[in-house]
Amino acid sequence: MASIRQLPSGNWQVQIRRKGRVAAETFLRKEHAREWAVEAEAMIDRGKTPVGNRMRGMKTFAELIDIHIEDMKSVKKPPGRSKTATLEMLRRELGALRADHLDRERLVKFGRKRATEGAGPVTISMDIGAVRLVVSHAAAVHGLPLSVEQVDLARVALRRLGLVGKSNERDRRPTEDELTKLIDYFEGRKRNSFPMGAIIKFAVATAMRQEEIFRVKWGDLDRMKKLLTIRDRKDPREKKGNDQAIPLLDVSGYSALGLVEEFGTAGKQADRIFPYNPKSVGTAFTRARHTLKIEDLHFHDLRHEATSRLFEAGFSIEQVALVTGHKDWKMLRRYTHLKPERLHAILAAKAA
Repeated sequence: MASIRQLPSGNWQVQIRRKGRVAAETFLRKEHAREWAVEAEAMIDRGKTPVGNRMRGMKTFAELIDIHIEDMKSVKKPPGRSKTATLEMLRRELGALRADHLDRERLVKFGRKRATEGAGPVTISMDIGAVRLVVSHAAAVHGLPLSVEQVDLARVALRRLGLVGKSNERDRRPTEDELTKLIDYFEGRKRNSFPMGAIIKFAVATAMRQEEIFRVKWGDLDRMKKLLTIRDRKDPREKKGNDQAIPLLDVSGYSALGLVEEFGTAGKQADRIFPYNPKSVGTAFTRARHTLKIEDLHFHDLRHEATSRLFEAGFSIEQVALVTGHKDWKMLRRYTHLKPERLHAILAAKAA
């Protein structure tokens, strides 16, 4: 049964209690409240969730994107930079469409267009995933009568066409000769504005990502325990507050703590340990690689190398994860490519 009353603000509030379900909405006009009450009761009778007033007039996919962003901000989980860029692209490409017109055919057409523009299978897969997220959010949180079935069918079609897919797992590890060449190259250059050779060694010693190395501060260092806390470490499930203290080890051929003490800027800069621009470091690394004719090596491959060296030193999966920050074996495995000759050294160490 629906009850309608006028609030002190002048708005009209309608409340429904029917078949054990309770729903309430507020309207500027009484006639709109009555209309909603009739529609809501009918939906409850059909076993469906009443569509809220906020969503009743919603017509376009762009509006669904706005609602999703607003809701995530309200729970202090706003979209990050890359997700925001994807949502803005979807707003441009699909925003004018009615939400209920976002069907399989239209999404397949969208995927084909993205491919002709140069987007790869992984990027298009992420685009379709973002569409699904927005649609499912509107349906689950606001009760909008939308289904993700059309989005899922579009993904199947695009996969069959080879337009969506997973990224190829990268297994590039620098050789000892390549690392030596890079380090010698930088240490032999007197005009370097940052200790690039030490930074390469530190990356191999800690398995830290490039942006993490240049974000840590002196206040994050515990010399007594030989620990370094990485703030807001990258995690697909938690964007903020994922702090992790990692041990500064000396098992990779380089002493992580020793490098901090020798090349950190304590006394010169009281904030970051390595106060350098990560983009400039990346540019310097790429330039050196080209100069030395080292093919297909990225700075992030040093993280692969560091992870592999931890396994080669005899650490278990759980122990390696304490350094790298990976949550499970599946995530960790793609960064781990052991050199078969290292197994002899592991066996010798265990036998000693």
